[in-house]
This record gives sequence, structure tokens and C-alpha cells, in this order.
Amino acid sequence: MNYIAADIEGVYILEPQLFKDARGYFTETYNKADFDKNIGYNVQFIQDNQSMSSKGVLRGLHYQEGADSQAKLVRVINGTVLDVAVDLRKHSPTFGKYVMVELSAENMRQLFIPRGFAHGFYVVSEQATFIYKVDNHYAPQSERTLAYNDASVNIEWPISADNPPLLSEKDLKCALTIEQIIPFE
Repeated sequence: MNYIAADIEGVYILEPQLFKDARGYFTETYNKADFDKNIGYNVQFIQDNQSMSSKGVLRGLHYQEGADSQAKLVRVINGTVLDVAVDLRKHSPTFGKYVMVELSAENMRQLFIPRGFAHGFYVVSEQATFIYKVDNHYAPQSERTLAYNDASVNIEWPISADNPPLLSEKDLKCALTIEQIIPFE
């Protein structure tokens, strides 16, 4: 696995090594010892999740506050998404900045997002199956949504008035601006 430090400290893009032959391929998608060594600390993933979304769906930007925050290791096993992590760490020099990475079944990239970030993705293929590991349980009382279109963050989604994203009702009505959030310590 190749670990690439993103432009925001703590975020990593992971590129797997493929072993191909006439039968197909093999790749290791996660190795705890290798992962912790390259990330620089012990991450204790406790749950795997999977979602399927159609073209134009935008999920996020989700995060959980305080002790309920989550680190995530995300990847796509079918289709293509634009995956985004927004830095919400109060004393970070990149507070309010974001990383956007294309994740697809074809490129097999993964994105590690540490605690203290909002996360979301936009589906650019006809359909996408998204899987991710988390290091903390879902806590609905601590869940928040940063507005996908917050002008202060200014994410360059491939959307327009003629091509609006498909959003959940919860993401539409519960979205906060970067000025409204309580930053992570």
C-alpha cells in the first residue's frame, strides 16, 4: 500500500498494490500494523458500513461532535465518487479547508479521514457502492451536517443550477455553515 499525505495534515490517500495475472487480481485493502505505522498512531476501527447511491447524490458533509467524533477509512467498490473531507479542527492552519479525491472501483484508492473533519461525497457514475470503516459508533445526538454549499468553504462540486445534487431531507434542513459549527479542539 502506498500512503500519500494530502495537503491537510492527518489526511491520507491510500493506493493499493495490485497483483495481476490471467485469473484477475489480488490486493490487500487493509493491514492494521501497516496502516498504524504509516498514519503514525493506533486507529481502532470498530465497524464497517456500506451504502449505495445513484448518480448526482451528494451525501454529507457529516461529522459527529466531541467524544463521539469518528475517524474513517473510505473507498468505493463500484462506480466513482468525489470524496471530500473538511478540516474542522479549531487550531489547525487549514481550518475550513478541504481535500477532494476521486475514489473509484477502477483506481481502488482509499481516503483516511481523522477525527475532527466533516465528510461527504458526490456520485459521478450511474451508481456507486461506498464502504468505510469507522473508529466510533454512530451517535445521532452528536451528528451534525456542514452545508455542502457553504460559501466560506467553497467546495468545487461538479454541480450547477441546471445540475443540482440529490440531497436527503436531513442534509437540506440540518446543514450548518462553518461559522456556526463548534470546532474540534
